[in-house]
Order: sequence, then structure tokens, then C-alpha cells
Amino acid sequence: MENHENQPRLDKDYVYIKDRPSTNKLPTEDEYKPYSSSLTISTTEQWEKQLMEDPKNRLALSALSTHDAKAILTQRSTIIADTQIFNTKISLEGAPMTNQRSSGRCWLFATTNVMRVAIMKRYNLKEFELSQAYLFFWDKLEKANYFLEQILDTVEEDLEGRLIQQLFSSPVGDGGQWDMAANLIEKYGLVPHSMYPDAFNASNSSTMSSLITTKLREYALELRRLASRSADARQSLGGVKDRMMREIHLILTIMLGPPPSPDKSMVWEYYDKDEKFQSMTTTPVEFARELSSTAGTKSNSGTDVHNLFSLVNDPRNKYGQLLSVSRLGNVIGMRPVRYVNVDMNVSLFCSNIQSQSMTHARAQTMKKACIAMLRADLPIFFGCDVGKCSNRTGFMDTDLINYELGFNVRLGMSKAQRVMAHESAMTHAMVLTAVHVVDEKPVRWRVQNSWGEDAGTKGWFVMSDGWMDEFVYQAVVDPM
Repeated sequence: MENHENQPRLDKDYVYIKDRPSTNKLPTEDEYKPYSSSLTISTTEQWEKQLMEDPKNRLALSALSTHDAKAILTQRSTIIADTQIFNTKISLEGAPMTNQRSSGRCWLFATTNVMRVAIMKRYNLKEFELSQAYLFFWDKLEKANYFLEQILDTVEEDLEGRLIQQLFSSPVGDGGQWDMAANLIEKYGLVPHSMYPDAFNASNSSTMSSLITTKLREYALELRRLASRSADARQSLGGVKDRMMREIHLILTIMLGPPPSPDKSMVWEYYDKDEKFQSMTTTPVEFARELSSTAGTKSNSGTDVHNLFSLVNDPRNKYGQLLSVSRLGNVIGMRPVRYVNVDMNVSLFCSNIQSQSMTHARAQTMKKACIAMLRADLPIFFGCDVGKCSNRTGFMDTDLINYELGFNVRLGMSKAQRVMAHESAMTHAMVLTAVHVVDEKPVRWRVQNSWGEDAGTKGWFVMSDGWMDEFVYQAVVDPM
């Protein structure tokens, strides 16, 4: 899914939280009086003449037409200021640095990078990595089932309508959300990376995803055709759907390899950080549930990682509301994708996500909650628009690239306007492990990415607080 300057995207993320009515109303004469309804050659020639009269523009032409504009316009002063030095940092950040390679599994990497810290504390580990491919296998299978269920649920809808076309657009994309990962972990558990390492098609997922997508679209058309002949599609088409799902399972098993069974015993052998050999027999489901045990929560600052929930900053919508995304999910019958919408900076009451009722819980904002998590020695899953004002050398800062210097233009949209205009969306998930705070105000944040050690500073990025305001949309925190 690395289709944004070789950077991964999260498919179908929360830009779809709430549909906005669109209008095709044309501007009135008073609102817009064009000099001409079309471009003329003489006009563009005049523009060019005026542009080239300015020596600054001629210098810009010489530099920016022959080099990468972002590299030329990168501000050295910003890079110097964004140091990897922080006064609030969790004691165990997790190692080794992970690499999702040519796949869109960032959300699974961010989730497992949060989960592994709790496991490393529980079992006294120096380094540890969970299998992202294990969750990837089950996610693809569950998403296929979820898609076919949505098709059966919408057989009365027009095939050319907006809803069905949206469902067809990405039946089984690589991307996902924290709640979707939580569903997978609850149902299938977790396994160490050594017990189910990446197959080629986990690290390079495009061919597999394309094949499954093609088959699911074919199945969807078949189900809609057959359902039109039946009063109760689900009752009459159970065998047909089972055949379809079996074929998807076949593709996944051949391309990723058979995964460990969620409820069958596995033997995990490892060295702890004191280089002592250890061995334990458990199942993937039990391995994950151990993090909710008394010993598991005690070793993790009293926090049950399975109870974390999502805050979102969506300035299009009222703060303090519980938001969700219609028909976005992966596991039928389990938790939906949902968030509590909060301001970045101003304190207000937030939702108790466990009861789904708006209660006067402890006042939180996204930054306040994140700082509290880091001070409690806990890492934070967060979602952002990684392609904006950033580079692969590890800097995320709104002052990083000075487009005004090169082009004499300013980028003036607000965060809400960018989302409404489809200029910005949540495209990537990573982990926060540190923050630098001055006078109780955050200045910069330490980011653990999943692009390997060749990106950033051995995999680590720096995010300015201003960048967080503009391009961070989600943070997963402890509700307590």
C-alpha cells in the first residue's frame, strides 16, 4: 500500500466518520466574476513575462526544476531544533526496530509494538517482536467475511449507488484501526514473531490483496444476483458463501503459510534479558489474555492493554461526542470502530467508552492524555497524515519545508478544511514513546516508526508539537 511517495497508507480511515452533504451549486455573479471563462495564450504569456522579470523566480527556476523541491526548501534550522532529546521518556521502548516493508500493515505494527512492551515487562525481555503476519492472516480472512456480509445486508441497494460503490472500492485493504486489531487479538490471540515470521506476501502484499479483491468483487456480484431470487438471502446462500470463504482461505494459506491455531498449544522458547533460557507452553489466545491477568497488569504500570481506547481529534465535529464509522470493521459481532472526539489542547469531559455512555469522566484532551500515558511509562498508538510536512530522514514539522520561499504561495487551509477537502486523512499509524515538556507544554515528541532502521534515526522520528496539532488525528490511551 506504499502509494504515497513510498509511504504506507491506512485504507478507509476516519475521514468517513461523518458524511457531509455536498452541493453542485455554482457561484453567483456576485460571488465570482471571472475575467474569462477560459485561459488565453496571451494571458499565460503575460504571466510568464512578469514571473521571469523577478531574479528570485529565475533562481527558483534554476534550483527547483533540476532538484527535488522538498530537499531544496527544507529548513536547516528546523532540523537542528528537532533533536532526539526528551525529558519525559518511557523506560522500555521496545526493540528491535520493526519494518512493514511494502505493505499497508502499519496499524498492526503499531498495535503489536504497543503490546510487546507489556510482554517484555511481563517476561523480563531485552528484545522481542510479535508476529504481525499472524494477525494479518486472520484480518484478511475476517475482512473477506465482513465484506460478504455487508453485500448480503445491502442487496436492496442500487449497485451504482454511493454505498455499494464504497464497499466495492476496497473490500479487503491492508489498512485498519485499533479497534479492529483489538478484535483480532481477542479472538485469535498473539504469537511471537519467531513462531510465524513474515512470508514474502506479508511483506509484499499487493499481489495477494489484488487477487483477493478481484475474487471478492466477483463473489459480491454473484451473491447479489442469487439474492435477488430469494426472500431470505442469508438462509438460502449459506453454502455459496462458505464455498467463497473457503477459496479465500486457500489463497491466504498458500500465500502466507498456515498460521498457528489460536486454541492449540505452542511452545515458546526464549532467553530473558539476563540470558537465562526460558520455555513456556500456552496457546495464542492464552498468551494474549495473560496481559490482562494480575501479574500482567502489575508489570505494566497497572494498565490492561486490552482496555485502551481511541481519542480522535476531528475539528469538523463537536468535541465530547462518541463517533463511529458506518460499515467499517473486520470481525462480525465484535466491537465496532469508535472514538471519543476531543480537542488537542482545551480540557473537556470525555466519554466512558466501556459503557458507551457520556459520563463526567476525568477531563482529557489528546495531548494531556498522551503526556499522562508517557509519565505512566506507557507507549501510545497514534494515527496521523504522515506524508505532510515530513521526510524519510525522520522529521515531522510544519516548518520543515518552506514552500513560500520557493513559490511565493502559502498553504492556508485549517485542519478541518483539509479533511473536508480530502487534502488530509489518517494515512499511517506509529507509536509515541517520549515527549519534551517545557513549562508543562509539549515541544516535541519521539516517534517509533515501522519502516526499519534505514528511515529516520535508526527508525526513530521527531514530531514537533505544531505538527501534532495539524496532522495527528488519533491517540489510543488508558481510560483510567
